[in-house]
Amino acid sequence: MTMPSDMTAHNRRLIEEFRANGGALGDRPLLLLTTTGVRSGKRRTAPMMYVPDDGRLLVIASNAGAPRHPDWYHNLVADPLVRVEVAGETYQAAAIPVSGVERDRLFARIVDQYPFFRDHQAAIEREIPVVALTRIEETDAATATAAG
Repeated sequence: MTMPSDMTAHNRRLIEEFRANGGALGDRPLLLLTTTGVRSGKRRTAPMMYVPDDGRLLVIASNAGAPRHPDWYHNLVADPLVRVEVAGETYQAAAIPVSGVERDRLFARIVDQYPFFRDHQAAIEREIPVVALTRIEETDAATATAAG
């Protein structure tokens, strides 16, 4: 897979197109994930593929096989309260990286559906994180924000 030369501009166009089409875009399931920047404190939105998993959504921090984790991953590790836009719906979610046996099981299932993730993992030394996005009810989100 070839990466566009200006990823920021590419992502901005994807986000605009995603929102204009009510969340329908392309042949892979996409969502918009908004995290809070670790250093800047600014809200950052990134388009990404997801895989449904028993009421939660899984996102894969492959960074297209780059040697380092994507910025959005570092942001959600620092502050797991995120906003998800998917299929015309927007909600708060807790973003929790899965680990160990669960991560391995989920990654194997993801690779079965989308083999290019196997290629991404084979090209790098770091383990590609799998992150579970679990919806938070509005009252839970307000409590989490007030506590943080």
